[in-house]
Amino acid sequence: MYKELLEQVYSATDFNKNGHLLIEQLTSHLEDKINANSRNVINWNEPEQELKFWKDFLVHGDEKDLFQEITKRTTYIHHPNYLGHQVSPPAPITALTSLISSLLNNGTAVYEMGMASNAIERIVMEIICNKIGYDTNSSGFLTSGGTLANLTALLSARKAITKVDIWNKGTQNQLGIMVSEEAHYCVDRAARIMGLGDQGIIKVPVTNKFRMDTELLELKFKEAKEKGIEIFAIVGSAPSTATGIFDDLEVIGTFAEKQKIWFHVDGAHGGAGIFSKKYRHTLKGIERADSVVIDGHKMMMMPALTTALLFKNEVNAKATFSQKADYLLSDSEHEDWYNSGKRTFECTKNMMSIHWFTLLKLYGEEVFDANVTQLYDMGANFAKLIEEEPNFELALQPMSNIVCFRYCEPGLNTENLNELNVKIRQALLEDGEFYIVQTKLKGIHYLRITVMNPFTTAQHFKSLIEKIKHLISRI
Repeated sequence: MYKELLEQVYSATDFNKNGHLLIEQLTSHLEDKINANSRNVINWNEPEQELKFWKDFLVHGDEKDLFQEITKRTTYIHHPNYLGHQVSPPAPITALTSLISSLLNNGTAVYEMGMASNAIERIVMEIICNKIGYDTNSSGFLTSGGTLANLTALLSARKAITKVDIWNKGTQNQLGIMVSEEAHYCVDRAARIMGLGDQGIIKVPVTNKFRMDTELLELKFKEAKEKGIEIFAIVGSAPSTATGIFDDLEVIGTFAEKQKIWFHVDGAHGGAGIFSKKYRHTLKGIERADSVVIDGHKMMMMPALTTALLFKNEVNAKATFSQKADYLLSDSEHEDWYNSGKRTFECTKNMMSIHWFTLLKLYGEEVFDANVTQLYDMGANFAKLIEEEPNFELALQPMSNIVCFRYCEPGLNTENLNELNVKIRQALLEDGEFYIVQTKLKGIHYLRITVMNPFTTAQHFKSLIEKIKHLISRI
């Protein structure tokens, strides 16, 4: 009985049949959504109703409908009206590389379980390090998401800068990092996981343009030192998730060198700009960073999760986790780049390097230049349209494809305007034709778009603005 069931589960014939069916369904989905043949980008359902549906489907649903129901009840990232979170509409070829990774299931912690993927990852890291402006002493690795990558980078910083061997001996000293008040929450989370607490997260205020106020760096550093806090790192945002604004990496790098602390750049979203001839300038000074994070699943057309963590000096990448698993990893006098488990939290890591390598092999670096440049250009285009509209205003001029704006009905105070814009966003969600998100900056509620789809045009933006006007009349 068991054998028959397992033979069915692993049937190559069934795999072929289901695979062809799924590819046909996803091809139809892709064509439909990219061309915006379907009106909606999301078919909104309340959480409890969605839960009820899937509980019923598990018992009563037709298995032939499973793939279609999952596809139907998701947000359509490939639809040009998708203007929400910083998630890339993956290049279709990466769905196939994901299939390879899932079926072969070779974890890449040790070389014999990841021969191809470890070698490929090494090549990809060399390419990215070169684009950053690092020399041949640099290196890096891939890991599962910006949160994990930022945590790993800060652990590397702590090990490299602090005088005590904290990894092995622990510490009673108060350590700290400096970071913009607009930095992504994952940096704050990483610091807390490391035990820094509130007092160890030195928030630097931003200017009226929402960049880290670098004129306050010396003061903040001095204040922390007087409180007995040992600052070991400073983090530059490239850009901030909420605003899309880049910190001045050049100035931060100079400050870090002067104070002999670690300079880390969270470029999860905008780090891909190293490939853009037009927008490379937003990352001026990134080559001075000791470590850099870049997400492949944001601006580089890859499926989640795959993140590059790059180090100016590969010694720091090797030294972060000094522990030994004799059954997996052997000591080595040379760099031992091919056992990536020595560098990451993950012992089992999927073959994510093949997404990067395949895009580079088939389309070249130019594909990343094209995507970043197109999306940033369209961010500027949307901002221009908002400026031309009465009763709409920008939070600030965008530096990327992230644009914050709001509807300003005359005569309403800040509290009422905040409430109105919350209602607008909820109405858009329930209507389903567009998907955007929201944020709050200095107490003011803004609608927020991120142009992630290279097929989003000015006409889609105009339709969104008209949709908002229409919904306001019903609120």
